[in-house]
Amino acid sequence: MDIRKATLSDLSIIKRISEVTISEIYPHYYPKGAVDFFLEHHSKGNILDDIKKGIVYLCFDASKNAVGTVTIKNNEICRLFVLPSYQNKGFGTEMLDFAEKTIFQHYSKVILEASLPARKLYLKRGYRDIEFNIIATGDNNFLCYDVMEKQAQIGCLKDY
Repeated sequence: MDIRKATLSDLSIIKRISEVTISEIYPHYYPKGAVDFFLEHHSKGNILDDIKKGIVYLCFDASKNAVGTVTIKNNEICRLFVLPSYQNKGFGTEMLDFAEKTIFQHYSKVILEASLPARKLYLKRGYRDIEFNIIATGDNNFLCYDVMEKQAQIGCLKDY
C-alpha cells in the first residue's frame, strides 16, 4: 500500500474513485436526491481546487492501481473514498491512519462529516458525534449526516 499527494494529472482518477464509490454504495443508504447531491458536491471543479491546494492524496495497491482517495483540509478529513471492489481490505483504514497522523502533527483534534455508510467505522475508531445535519436535496429527499471529532491521545501532538 502506498499513499502519495495527488497531482493535476490525477484529477480524472480521483473523480472516478469518488463517482464509482458514491454511485455503488450510497444508494443503499440514501435516496436519489441525496446521492445526486453527493455527486455534485464531489464535482470535478471541487476536486481540482483541492488538488491545486495540495491537500488531496491517492492510495495505491501493490500493483500500483489507484484504489482510494482522501482530502485533508486543516484538521478535517474530507472525501475519503475506497473503490467498492477494494473495500474491507484495509485501504480505508490505511488512509484514515495516514490522515489522522498528518492532522495530529498540527492539531489536537480531527473533524469529519460522516456519511451513513462510514459512521459505524468512525465510532469504532474513537470518533464521537458533535453535530447532526439535515440538508434538503430536492424531490422531497434529505441528506442526513453527522459531524464527528476525535481528540488526539496524549503524546501524539508534535511539540512546537
